[in-house]
Amino acid sequence: MKNTAIAMTLLLASAGTQAQDIVRHKIPGSDFPIAQAVTLPPNATIHFISGQVPPVVDKAANPDSLAAYGDTRTQTMGVLKKIDEILKSMNLAMGDVVKMQVFLVGDPAKGGRADIKGFMEAYTQFFGAGAQPGPQPNLPARAVMQVAGLNSPGWLVEIEVVAARK
Repeated sequence: MKNTAIAMTLLLASAGTQAQDIVRHKIPGSDFPIAQAVTLPPNATIHFISGQVPPVVDKAANPDSLAAYGDTRTQTMGVLKKIDEILKSMNLAMGDVVKMQVFLVGDPAKGGRADIKGFMEAYTQFFGAGAQPGPQPNLPARAVMQVAGLNSPGWLVEIEVVAARK
C-alpha cells in the first residue's frame, strides 16, 4: 500500500511537471513554419517586445525613402535581427517567441501588395528548418497583415513579439 502511494505521488508529480511546459501546437498536416497555437503554463514569464522597425541600410538615401531601408526581405531581416538582439539582452532567444504580429505595407514594386515571399525568405532564416545557424523548431503563433502605412514612408515592415519562458 505504501509503495502504491509513493508511485501515485511520483506519477502525479511528473504529470504536473509535464503540464507546465510551453506547448506549441503544430498545424495538422502542414510544415508551414508557424504554430497553430501556443499554450503557456501558469508559471511562464511573459515578455512583450514593442514593435520594431527596420534599420537604415543606405545612409546616403533620403531617410523617407524605400532606398534608405531596402525591400521587404531586407527590412524583415533587419527587424528580426533587432528583435534577436533585444531578446538576447534579456537572456532570451528567438526560440522563446510564442506570438508574433507582422505589419507589412504594400510594396510599390509589387503592385501595392505586401511582399509575403520576401518576408518569408527572411522569416525562415530565424524560424523553422531553414533557420541559421541551424533549425529552430520552436515556432510562434503568428499573424501577418497588410496595413496602409507605417510612421515612415520608407518602412515596409514592423514586427512585435511576445516571448515566454517557464
